[in-house]
Amino acid sequence: MKKSRRTFLQNIALTPFILGAGNLMACSNNKHPEKKSRMQYSVNAYSFNTELRNGEMTFFDMMEFAANIGLDAVDITGYYFSSYPQTPNNKDLFALKRKALGLGLDIPWTGVRNNFVTPDTTARNTDKALIKDWLEVSSKLGATIMRVFTGKNKSKNISIDEIKEWLVEDYKTCAKYGEEHGVIVGLQNHDEFLFTGEDIIDIIKRVNSDWFGLVLDCGSLPSDDPYSEIEKLVPYANYCFVKEHVKTKNSKKVPADLTKIATILKKQNYQGYVAFESLSEGDPKEIIADMYTTFKAVL
Repeated sequence: MKKSRRTFLQNIALTPFILGAGNLMACSNNKHPEKKSRMQYSVNAYSFNTELRNGEMTFFDMMEFAANIGLDAVDITGYYFSSYPQTPNNKDLFALKRKALGLGLDIPWTGVRNNFVTPDTTARNTDKALIKDWLEVSSKLGATIMRVFTGKNKSKNISIDEIKEWLVEDYKTCAKYGEEHGVIVGLQNHDEFLFTGEDIIDIIKRVNSDWFGLVLDCGSLPSDDPYSEIEKLVPYANYCFVKEHVKTKNSKKVPADLTKIATILKKQNYQGYVAFESLSEGDPKEIIADMYTTFKAVL
């Protein structure tokens, strides 16, 4: 009986090891599950440009809409504040933060207008001061990125290379401001001066700052193959705009293949925000809701 009991106890002691080894072998034969997309979805205020400017709609209304259709965030553009270009008071900013919290929304993005391709140094310095002030506003709202532009080149007497030098230096200055406030300065390719993926990547690499990045505007890459340009720029993107159109080489707008754009982002494992922006005639709420549904179905 003693020998039998001892054998039984030894077998019991070995059981966890044997079972554990089986589990380890089972795990080693299984493939790792596909990484889940961490993409979040927002709506850009410009979709409601008319409504926000004529008073039919407020930022609070936009937040209610975003929450109702299941979006994760809202983009708050600076020039829809009545004080712009002056900064809003803290009371107004914090009311927006409080509203967003109550609806379970983020405010990850803000944006201003600027022109860094003008030969007028004073005007460029004024815009840098504007950007510095609004980076502080962005930080107060909890935004992680603030959009800036290049501006439109209206001078035919200055070379593109010279203008690029201005851009790089001005963006470097703005990136330092961004670092001070913990907000990335995001260049939005906006079909104004930098038209190709190569040009955009060139500027990003020359600025060479963790606090300067890209707001990838999928609707503003005039090309024979805009989807190829999108794919080229996704690895550099900190934020992504999706519109109902893309642009061909001659800047003609054609309907965007949202499924194709979503597939590109998924394939490249883009994990940031995707903001929808409607520029078409019709009810922007319906358009944004349809774009969101189509896009998310791919993922």
